Amino acid sequence: MKIGVSLSAGLVALIVLVVLFLHQTCSAKDTNRDCVPSSCGNILNISSPFRLEDDPPNCGNPWYYNLSCQENQTVLHLLAGEYNVQEINYTSQTIRVVDSGIQKDNYSSIPRHFLSPNNFSTSTRTYTTDFWPYRETLNAVVLLNCEKRVDFRWYLNKSSCFGRVYTSNSSSSKPEAGFRYVTYNHTKARDVEDLCQVEQIFWTSWRGLVNLPNDPSSISCADLHNLLLYGFELSWVPPSTECGKCGIFEFSETRSCCKRRTGLYHGAKIMLGVPFVLAFLIYKWRRRHLSAFDIIEEFLQNNNNLIPIRYSYSEIRNMTKKFKDKLGEGGYGTVFKGTLRSGRLVAIKMLGKSKANGQEFISEVATIGRIHHINVVQLIGFCVEGSKRALIYEFMPNGSLNKYIFSQEVSLLLSYEKMHNIALGVARGIEYLHRGCEMQILHFDIKPHNILLDEDFTPKVSDFGLAKLYPMDNNTISLTAVRGTLGYMAPELCYKNIGSISYKADVYSFGMNLNAFGDQSSKYFPSCVYEDVQDENGITIENGTEEEKKIAKQMIVVALWCIQMKPNDRPSMNKVVEMLEGSIENLQIPPKPFLSSLEREPEDIEDNSNLTFPSIQSSQYTQSSIRNN
Repeated sequence: MKIGVSLSAGLVALIVLVVLFLHQTCSAKDTNRDCVPSSCGNILNISSPFRLEDDPPNCGNPWYYNLSCQENQTVLHLLAGEYNVQEINYTSQTIRVVDSGIQKDNYSSIPRHFLSPNNFSTSTRTYTTDFWPYRETLNAVVLLNCEKRVDFRWYLNKSSCFGRVYTSNSSSSKPEAGFRYVTYNHTKARDVEDLCQVEQIFWTSWRGLVNLPNDPSSISCADLHNLLLYGFELSWVPPSTECGKCGIFEFSETRSCCKRRTGLYHGAKIMLGVPFVLAFLIYKWRRRHLSAFDIIEEFLQNNNNLIPIRYSYSEIRNMTKKFKDKLGEGGYGTVFKGTLRSGRLVAIKMLGKSKANGQEFISEVATIGRIHHINVVQLIGFCVEGSKRALIYEFMPNGSLNKYIFSQEVSLLLSYEKMHNIALGVARGIEYLHRGCEMQILHFDIKPHNILLDEDFTPKVSDFGLAKLYPMDNNTISLTAVRGTLGYMAPELCYKNIGSISYKADVYSFGMNLNAFGDQSSKYFPSCVYEDVQDENGITIENGTEEEKKIAKQMIVVALWCIQMKPNDRPSMNKVVEMLEGSIENLQIPPKPFLSSLEREPEDIEDNSNLTFPSIQSSQYTQSSIRNN
């Protein structure tokens, strides 16, 4: 199935390449042949290469020459600025635009955008200001700021014409002090007087500039406003879309003519290109998948003492009766019910597409394949065949813990004593992972979904896809990426300043699992129940016995110890087992998790006294105050 998906993706890529081949043969002439010119305001002949945004997609050039119509005004978006289009001349291939900041009846209005010749370099050949024969039509009006008064006939003391102008590179909200001048001649860098700097450059193609008075002092604000209001012309690079006519290719500095190609030429290109494209796609697919296969096979050869049995894919199909009975689906694959030849029921997890070269498969086999504990799910076998990977576990008829503690219907089946036994079993399983093997195994994903229950409701820790093995003497570890499930993930996995990552991360996750009496979205579980735990009469159970009340309090106290923010304040799993096996009278009340870690008072947290838990006969919670917080 994966091969089919990969080849389908390759076919799409092939089609795209073929389309690109055909597109580059100057056949674009026919694309715009049937397009009707559009209009906006006083611009009545908008046609190729220009187009309005709502024109048909095959008309004009949608990448470089899009125009918009705003309040009956044609607007060109150029270099993050807006420019009102005044005229489009298709004969000379020029477009005249004016900055949208220039207002017709406001002489003090100035352009909003700063353009320089560098914005029209030959590397971006969409528009140019230096395209023969129009290079002489563009002139610059420069606004300067000088530290001292300058007596130069071409420096016009007309800064008042432009109102309050600010330096473009200044973060101040006020104009800089100094003497401001305007010049429309002598705009080269060598012409700038000492102690003067350029504040802004305004462009104009106004041909009346040459007719201004020879005496610059007689130039009025109206004259300056007119030359800015006229705007400036840009030449666009004509796209080479008309075969037989000489056009300039958009990203070429030289002139070249496109030639009409024959059907034989196009066919030859496709016939030669298709085999190479297919060969490349097959090579990439094999390289990507074989790298994952090689990693897994190397691991299995180096660990041939593993107890699990290796099955073939055909045997997996027979066990599951062609994957008939689906038990569930998770982030790493789909689980099916199966039967061994001995008649034993098993759960078979078919792993999905690997995003880490099979590392989740190796993690699971390397950890669970070498251990055996009553509270850890048993890995019976595995399958590695081509791209197919499967893990075979013992079958858990009662499913996972999450459907009991998060469902009101089946929660009636679990008494407080049974919940306590499940919590104790999970704690023993995690303790075994931390201390009972030659290597320290950190699970990193302890949550109700990964706690399975057999026919006697004996809990089994499962799903070791995120697990890591470390030497027993490693007190801290390093991770290259955050791993776990939000809501159960220890804070030090996200915030390095809280503490080092260690086995205490699993302790935190276990503590969050003990919140089996509250809603799974109860973010403020610690702050809500802390005062009630201190108060002997704070925790009540509807129609519950005194013993059930003690069990509930014991589990909450242990949970509060486990979810301390700082890893050093949490107990080890060995200590957690002792606390759950012991008496509630011997337990000390832990510090408030949010106070001991953050060292500040919480804001706007209500005091929820008389916290009430559900009775065994009732599935309705009365913790509305928790949910309201």
